[in-house]
Order: sequence, then structure tokens, then C-alpha cells
Amino acid sequence: MTDSRLRVSGELRVPGDKSISHRALIFAALADGSSRVRGILQSADVHSTAGVLRALGVGIPALDEEFEIVGVGPHGLTAPGVDLDCGNSGTSARLLAGVVAGSGLEGRFVGDGSLSRRPMRRIQRPLEEMGARFDMSEHGGLPMVVHGAALGTIDYRNETSSAQVKSCILLAALCAGAEVTVREPTRSRDHTERMLAAHGVEVWVNDEAVLLFGGQHLGPLDLAVPGDPSSAAFFAGLAALAPRGELLLRGVCVNETRTGFLAALGEMGASIALENRVLSSGEWIADIRVAAGAGLRGVEIVAEAIPTLIDELPLLACVAAFADGETRVTGAGELRVKESDRITAVVDALVSLGADARELPDGFVVTGTSPRLRGTVVTHGDHRLAMAFGILAALPGNEIAIDDRECVSVSYPRFWTDLRAVTA
Repeated sequence: MTDSRLRVSGELRVPGDKSISHRALIFAALADGSSRVRGILQSADVHSTAGVLRALGVGIPALDEEFEIVGVGPHGLTAPGVDLDCGNSGTSARLLAGVVAGSGLEGRFVGDGSLSRRPMRRIQRPLEEMGARFDMSEHGGLPMVVHGAALGTIDYRNETSSAQVKSCILLAALCAGAEVTVREPTRSRDHTERMLAAHGVEVWVNDEAVLLFGGQHLGPLDLAVPGDPSSAAFFAGLAALAPRGELLLRGVCVNETRTGFLAALGEMGASIALENRVLSSGEWIADIRVAAGAGLRGVEIVAEAIPTLIDELPLLACVAAFADGETRVTGAGELRVKESDRITAVVDALVSLGADARELPDGFVVTGTSPRLRGTVVTHGDHRLAMAFGILAALPGNEIAIDDRECVSVSYPRFWTDLRAVTA
């Protein structure tokens, strides 16, 4: 285990959930009437969504702790006169492509080098089946031009479980007034369905499919964005690795499609409790208490669980380096098309620091040896890698440098400040 001098302590309120923050802006823009949003994540990715919506004619104010948006309704967007720059945000590109297609508009989507390499044909296929047209780059990424149309009904079976693809189709249908069904192998994140239902849209959901009825309008929002469970996971992992202390993470979204990392950490032997659980705007929110000092053991994560902790898998690999036995993750091929190839990147980084890790085609194996890790982590500009290895760098005995600390601004701008606060 780690050096006994490490102690974690205190309470922390992590920034607003990134997935819900994107959707809060999009839904408020498409709603009839004025919406109030509080606690939004003010990160680079969310600013990208705000910028695209402004280019589509929506009066999105400067992002602040609280603000109002006057929605233009599902038919009030205007044709953009500039490229729709999504920065590093795949959520912005994929969800707003659905909005543009369903609104009958034309928009050219661009992004940074990392986003431009990420696959977009997964949204092209269903939207073209509904009646839209695409001009795609040869490699199937950005830039891409979306030509909207009067979209029709679709019953679409997605090959992978992707909340972004599902949400793209649902938003296209909402704007077009079309009825759609989206089927998935396993249930993906369901924030879109929950927010639709909480704001007056009839949507039927089960473990296999989502059905959105046509001709509906979205009511205005009065939404407090809960804490991001993916951001909270880093500190839950830190507390689980520490020999002394306790952390209380306040007001975190504990939607069951987002709590796979907490479940895995509990299976590894960590002491985790959910307190003060409440339901708000369709989302369950709770305080998460994680006690230090529990010995961790390796776990196996299989394909069915992957959608519930896909963003936390680099962190899980890092925690596994200090757990007894082997941790094996399979069915996670989607990690290869994130901001970086997160399978190769996390394994290479662990090995370079002195840990025991190896790649699988669709995952990785980490054998915990409780090493003292030393070296520099190459993040490839990937915020999740920077934060995961930042947690290991905080453990006494490790000597880890992060090559790009600033890339955390994509999802958690104050990460390093919060990390210092709970380990002071």
C-alpha cells in the first residue's frame, strides 16, 4: 500500500456534470419559454456547445453560476453563417448534428485535431436513414457538413451502446416532430431520456429501447446541475487508495447508468456509502462518503458493465496498480476512439512508470504490485489520463510528472486545486 503519511480529509463539491450541462444548454435552447440553469460546468467542452448554439441563433449568455436562456422552440434555430466549432467535444458535435439535421438547416462542423479524428459515421447512418444528407471527410470524422431535411420515422438498432448516438437521434426527432425508436445492446447513459420526460416530453424507456413520440414540444427548465460522477470518481479513487482519512463528495449525480466505477471500487473492497439521496429533474443525487484504509483487490469488468464506467476506466487501471491481484477489463474497445486511444495510452503510461500492465484488443490487464512509480506520463492531451495519473502522483512515494496538466480544463478546470485541498 501507499505511504502511511498520506491522509485525505474534508468535503468537496465537484463541478457540475458535463453530460447534463451540455444537455441543459441544448434543451433550454429548444424549449418554449425561459429556462433557468444553475451550477453548470464551466469547462471548455461546455463552452463549445454554448458557442455552437449561439451560431444557430440562440441567445446563450455568458456561462455563470446561474443564468437564464430564452428558448427558440424546436423550429426557431437559424442557419449558421460560420463553421460550428466543437473544439474537443464529441458530445457537442454528435448531439448538435442531430439538432441541425432535425431543424432542416445546413451546418459545417469542425473541431480540434483530436476531435477531428473521432468517428462520426455512427451518427451519419441513422440521420441519413431519417432523410438528412452528409458531406463527410474520407476518414469519417470532422469536418463534416450536415444537410437537414424533413426527417421521417426510424426504428434504429445501434451496434454499440452509445448515449451520444442515441441522443443525436432523439434530438433530431424532437426538432423534426418525428417518431423514433432507438435500440441498443445494453442500456447506455440515459440523461437525455430523463430530461425529456422531466420537461413534458412523452418518452417510453425500457432496458432494450427508447421510443420518442412525434409532434412534441419541450417545456422550459428550472435545473440545478448535479455534481459530475466522473469527476467525483477521481477523488473516490484517491480516498480508496489512502491509508487514512475520509472524503465526503457533496451533491453528486448517482444515476444508475453512471455509477459503475463506484460499484467496481466497492467490489475491490473500498468503503463507500451514499447519503441524503434525493430525486431532482429526473436525476438521483446523493452525497458520497468514501473511507480510507481498506485493502483493495483486483476485479473483472466485462462488456455489460462498460457503458456505466467507460470514462472512468483509465482511473480504474491506475487504482488497480495498487490492488492485490489482477484486474481485467474486456469489452471496452470504445476506449480506442476517445480523446486518445485510452487502452494503449494508459497501459504504456503504467508500464513506463514501473507498473505491471498489458493491453488486450478490447481492454487491459493490470496486476497490482504496490510499486513506487516514477516517470513522466504522456497524456496525449487527454484530460481523463491527466487526472487519473494525477491521483497516483498525489500518493507519497510516487514521483510522477504529467506532461500536460492544463488539458484538464476540458472537464474539470479546478482539478489540481481541489486535489491539493483534500490532501493538504
